[in-house]
Amino acid sequence: MTTAMDDVRRLLKAGDLPGAVRSLRPRAETAPLAELAKAARALAEAAGFEDLADAAGAAAERLADPQALYDFGYGCVEHGLAFLAVAPLREALRLVPESRTLLAELVSALEDEERHAEAAALLAARGDRLAAWPETYLLVHHTLLTGDFPTARAVAARLPDPEDESWRWAHARQRRMLDRAELAAAAGPLDGADLRGWQFALTGTLLGTLSPYGYGAGMAGRYAFLGDSHDQCRRGLARLALALEATGRRPGTVSLLPGRSDRILGLAAAAVLGLPAVPYEPARTDTLVVAYDLNDCDPEVAQSLRVRADGQVLYEHATRWTSPPPVSADFSALLAQFVSVPWKEDERPEEEIARDIASADPAADEGDGETPPDPDEAFRAYAAAVTSGWLTGTRDRLGSAGPVHSSRFA
Repeated sequence: MTTAMDDVRRLLKAGDLPGAVRSLRPRAETAPLAELAKAARALAEAAGFEDLADAAGAAAERLADPQALYDFGYGCVEHGLAFLAVAPLREALRLVPESRTLLAELVSALEDEERHAEAAALLAARGDRLAAWPETYLLVHHTLLTGDFPTARAVAARLPDPEDESWRWAHARQRRMLDRAELAAAAGPLDGADLRGWQFALTGTLLGTLSPYGYGAGMAGRYAFLGDSHDQCRRGLARLALALEATGRRPGTVSLLPGRSDRILGLAAAAVLGLPAVPYEPARTDTLVVAYDLNDCDPEVAQSLRVRADGQVLYEHATRWTSPPPVSADFSALLAQFVSVPWKEDERPEEEIARDIASADPAADEGDGETPPDPDEAFRAYAAAVTSGWLTGTRDRLGSAGPVHSSRFA
């Protein structure tokens, strides 16, 4: 039987660093810790991560040293290899069970891996010994991300305001999440299948449509790969129009972001909604800002969108749910892992493509028949029911997909 180190060496010799990393994932918590550390050192050396290579080497030689294990785990988290951090950090915490630093770093590694139930259980096991900040705050956070809203709400009720100024933003964000979850629970089931409800509760985003394919095969309303179309773009804009009507929002302009796809979709939105198109300005009020994919947005522009100008609504057509954008849109037409834009090979002027979108068919794709019905009137009623929690607070990024699980490409 080959060991983890055998596979890593073979793949690194073949020049396949990503494959070597993937080969460790299923063994990250079953391989002997010394072997895992040696394999991680080989990966780090191949990637040029000298700090991680040194930390992994030290941990391999000092398996009973909590500091060495912590340094190894911390380095893994810092270099985007959180799945490799869990085993050494768990062992370090076993050696020093009352360490808040080790607890925090292990919770951080579990969060990066979206293992929220494990993080919540780890924190809850402290019982009355759990400090308020940040530990109880994190317990609320991870409990909410598991989908257990009642417990999260109950724990949050006994969480005092933070004394440290640096935690006040996080506390305010958490309160907004809980308030939105309250609205979502009244408007829908807010259970493990309520994708729209959890998207709204956790990010403040109204989700326009659900994928009509693969619902029963693990997609739960999200797309894995989407070959986008003009009809799909038009469908998203139709749902946006319903949401604006239901919530009483009446932007006076459509603001065009500088990206080509953003401009095409923005011009289409202006035509559909009968509004003038204007260049994007961060301080412009009462405007609809249109993005195709916020992950492709200029970083400075994205940062300017974090704080909402009065009456500003941010629309994103395709939200990449496995790599959330730097800001959360107010409205997203759909959630997908990979998207191919419909005008990828179309070199015509932006205005012509936008006209094609505006005149496309907004009817829903019937799909494979497994996705639950999502008629326009039900969506309109949902948007109206959550109006008081929509377009409030800053547009904060959330790195987790939340309680609704969908299949994804590795």
